[in-house]
Amino acid sequence: MRLFHVSEEGNIDIFNPRIPERKDLDKSVGLVWAIDEKHLPNFLTPRDCPRVTYHIGEGTSEHDKEVFFTSLDIEHVVIIESSWFQTMKNTHLYLYEFDAKGFELQDDIAGYYISREAQKPIAKYTVNDLFEALLKRNVELRIIKNLWDISDKIKSTTLNWSICRMGYAQPRL
Repeated sequence: MRLFHVSEEGNIDIFNPRIPERKDLDKSVGLVWAIDEKHLPNFLTPRDCPRVTYHIGEGTSEHDKEVFFTSLDIEHVVIIESSWFQTMKNTHLYLYEFDAKGFELQDDIAGYYISREAQKPIAKYTVNDLFEALLKRNVELRIIKNLWDISDKIKSTTLNWSICRMGYAQPRL
């Protein structure tokens, strides 16, 4: 299994545990976060880019596959707003790879792994073209005007989904 941390910063030598911002997590324990390779496409966008992502899981119904995918060979979709197109086009990301031994699974559906210890990357990769990186991973990228409708719809499906950075999304129409 391969684990990564995605960043717009290209000069990180060591990842020290940080107190999580999420309200549902223990504020007394610092964590280093990583994402598994299967879920990496959810983070191949600029950090603050609002996005709705989803992929087929074990419990995904045939109905949801038919409705939310345009092709039988696609299993992962990333949707961004058109106002983020230029930012996405001009953003470079760095993928820091970790030794998986120092991590434990935090969320299987999201692919999140955590470590309570400082972690030194074993490799670093530069991603200069985010669109190409998604397409190489057989991810369907959709660019739409507003995310709120699809965000509302996807929550009631059998898909594995992630909705990120909606505080930066366009207002509801």
